[in-house]
Amino acid sequence: MSRKTLPEILDKQAVAQSRLFTIEALDLRFSNGEERTYERMRPSGRNAVMIVPVTAQGDLLLVREYAAGTERYELGFPKGLIDPGESATEAANRELKEEIGFGANQIVPLKEVVLAPSYFSSKMTLFVAQDLYPEKLEGDEPEPLELVRWPLAQAEELLTHLDFSEARSITALMLALRYLKP
Repeated sequence: MSRKTLPEILDKQAVAQSRLFTIEALDLRFSNGEERTYERMRPSGRNAVMIVPVTAQGDLLLVREYAAGTERYELGFPKGLIDPGESATEAANRELKEEIGFGANQIVPLKEVVLAPSYFSSKMTLFVAQDLYPEKLEGDEPEPLELVRWPLAQAEELLTHLDFSEARSITALMLALRYLKP
């Protein structure tokens, strides 16, 4: 596999900003002399975690929460941003406690993923969590999240569930199933 030379960044400038995001234009020159302007979300420096919790009884624990992008309630795994000074594993355990009321004694990283690398640089570490214990922390959700127990033996049926459509949750499920395979 050949390695290409990275394009030269000629200029970076903010072209739009909201309360949450800054869109940045990158003027680039490629190794063949071609120049283009790309737009991306300005890197925030904050990454995120998503966790596939598995109970001793053999259930996956999911949450149903409102997603403004699709304007409906979506079924997925607990997730959230990594706070400053926190490791990804610490953030995963905190998010479990905030979103589903459980902590985990065993948290195993599965893979670090990027949602859309052409536009975003933020990474999300996917985990599987086992050996759960009850512990609740106050989260930042505007309403209580619905906890949904799903039998691990029927996990592949989630793939056809209408509310289970987030690509990161699907990826986390597939990696967790591979990890959990006897």
